[in-house]
Amino acid sequence: MLLFSFKIIMRRFFRLTLHAFALLLVVACEAGQESAQAQAIVSPRAENISNSSSMQTGNIARADEVPVYTYEVVNSWPHLKTHFTQGLVYYDGKLYESTGQYGSSLLCRLDLKSGEVKKKVDVDRQYFAEGMTILGDRIFQLTWQAHKGFIYDLKDFKRLGEFVYDGEGWGLTNDGQSLIMSDGTDKLRFIDPQSFSVLRTVEVLDKGQPLLDLNELEYIKGEIYANIWHSDRIVRIDPSSGRITAWVDLTGLRQPEDADDSDNVLNGIAYDSKNDRLFVTGKRWSKLYEIRLVRKERYKVKVRPRPIFTFTFCLLPFTFRTQPPILLFMSSMNLSSASFHSPPSLTRGMVAV
Repeated sequence: MLLFSFKIIMRRFFRLTLHAFALLLVVACEAGQESAQAQAIVSPRAENISNSSSMQTGNIARADEVPVYTYEVVNSWPHLKTHFTQGLVYYDGKLYESTGQYGSSLLCRLDLKSGEVKKKVDVDRQYFAEGMTILGDRIFQLTWQAHKGFIYDLKDFKRLGEFVYDGEGWGLTNDGQSLIMSDGTDKLRFIDPQSFSVLRTVEVLDKGQPLLDLNELEYIKGEIYANIWHSDRIVRIDPSSGRITAWVDLTGLRQPEDADDSDNVLNGIAYDSKNDRLFVTGKRWSKLYEIRLVRKERYKVKVRPRPIFTFTFCLLPFTFRTQPPILLFMSSMNLSSASFHSPPSLTRGMVAV
């Protein structure tokens, strides 16, 4: 009788010990999940243009890992809604703009803070003005389908001459030596600013496919920034090879009141190299923005695998026909093949960019 009572006491003690151990394992697993979740959360980095270049040594993206940036609005200023922006340049502390549409195309200098036109010259009604750039003391302006560009004096906007080119004119910038021109295709032409002969051409590919509709251009810190017609994205391009070095996603920047026409899209990039400021606007937008680029991080969820002994001890109490609490423990452990991978609670809502 005494031996039988001792066996009962030992069996109950053993069960209580197993329950206590199981509870400790639950706490340990939950702590591991919290640790894994902490490893999975990565804060985006805000970067100035001067240190965000993907061309810098040690920061060149692999072909299958092109960096993506979003933005923070630093400042905004009025922009004339009558201006169908085709080219935008910030030069020597002043803002210049080329606007399109037949009969209303012009070249102008603007006051950044008020958006007021300080100086302008109208383009002949038969021309649809496009991109523009400033090189030295001259302004170069393209037209859309006339195969012709205009040259102006920087100070008084007096027309100095014309130049011709094949195909359409879309965007225009320069690298200090050559004019760089887009024509709505996937190609960028490098043009001699004196003879206007094409020095070379680069093709821009996105995952092996031609990236069409390259539009307004800006040369920034050794990269070409290009708007893409009817897109909220800017692509950053290596001028030597045409390789895409980064994307800039400006989704949400256009205000509802500026979306009353399908052509009122993002277009216009300017850079203040002295103060490291990036400006963007759009066709007939009411605002011009200074933005700061913010790097989107690729989420890498690292979940510590649950030790195999955890699974073993989960099953061991069950073999002794324990009470329902152990079943609750097993349910909390999610004992399935999925429980040995990333928990759904960690991966839900995360997007790899």
